[in-house]
Amino acid sequence: MATRERRSSDRPAARIGVRSLLASFLIFGGGLAVAAAQEKPAWQAEWDKTLAAARKEGQVNVYIYNSAVAVIDAGVFQKRFPGIKVVAVPGRGVESQQRILNERRAGKYLADVLSSGITTYGGIPLETIQPALILPEVVDESKWWQGRHRYGDAERRYIFIYAGKPQIGGVSYYTPAVDPKELQSFWDFLQPKWKGKIEARDTRISGPGGGAIRLLYHHPQVGPSFIRRLFSEMDVTLFRDSRQGLDWLARGKFAICFFCNNVDRAKRQGLPVDEFGVMKEGAALVANFGTVGLVNKGPHPNAARVFVNWLLSREGQLTLQKSLTQAGEDALDSLRIDTPKDDVPPSILRMEGVKYLELDTLGRIDMRPIVKILEEALRGQ
Repeated sequence: MATRERRSSDRPAARIGVRSLLASFLIFGGGLAVAAAQEKPAWQAEWDKTLAAARKEGQVNVYIYNSAVAVIDAGVFQKRFPGIKVVAVPGRGVESQQRILNERRAGKYLADVLSSGITTYGGIPLETIQPALILPEVVDESKWWQGRHRYGDAERRYIFIYAGKPQIGGVSYYTPAVDPKELQSFWDFLQPKWKGKIEARDTRISGPGGGAIRLLYHHPQVGPSFIRRLFSEMDVTLFRDSRQGLDWLARGKFAICFFCNNVDRAKRQGLPVDEFGVMKEGAALVANFGTVGLVNKGPHPNAARVFVNWLLSREGQLTLQKSLTQAGEDALDSLRIDTPKDDVPPSILRMEGVKYLELDTLGRIDMRPIVKILEEALRGQ
């Protein structure tokens, strides 16, 4: 009986203990579960904060290369972020550069984002772009070609390169007058038979051809001596209007064009023009207008961060590739490796196994020594 009485008297205490433990779990354990459910990754919290601030700012001013404005015209960003208006300010490299510098001299800080050729950034104060990269798919370098981000500035902090276009010299020809098999090396263009039959865009002015002439200058098998001889010995006619240069080539006024623009598009339209393939000296890699930077003291810093992250995301890069091709403009091959390349023309795609001379790196961007050689050659020095 004593044993039964002891067990009977112990049961209420046991029940109380179980209830206490259960209550403790609900209060503390359940609270932890709720807290864990509410806790967000650091990047998500930062993104939400940035997005909320961007919507209050209401818009972002993007100074962008003429062709690349197609990515904004596509409207994908606007659908994704309806509270943020994108104001596109299109222009070629030197136009955007001068516009921003003139605005700042007048005390107007209007530009938020600049996306243009690598040489456009000269003299423009920029914000460090790395802290603005928030989305994991943008930050993760394994998503990018050869597993790394590329920058166009020595500090690797300001000018993000998001596209890589093979540069094979930018030389095109009038098909009825030229057999491309006769010209396998850059040095073949110096044959006397081509004297007076070559035109070239004046690359002393920022624009198409800058990457191509940098390839000629920096390639160890071509170099400054080729540029000097081409422009001093071959009676080359210079042009600055890209449309005029292409028109001259398509009409057969010149047989060969250095640095003509939109030749692929003209060929698709049935005009008698084409581009030479890779010369035996090899190829290079350029960003073309595939770069982006944050302009210092921009009026909409949070909206600028949102736009940059979207542009560098898979959706943004895929939109860029598709919109450029559909618009019939200069195509780009994104440096993201998770974007399908179906919409990229084969001539623009990077080729496996090719060692590219990367031109948009420290020591290969400055055009001043090239301009000096050009001017000396044109003066006959």
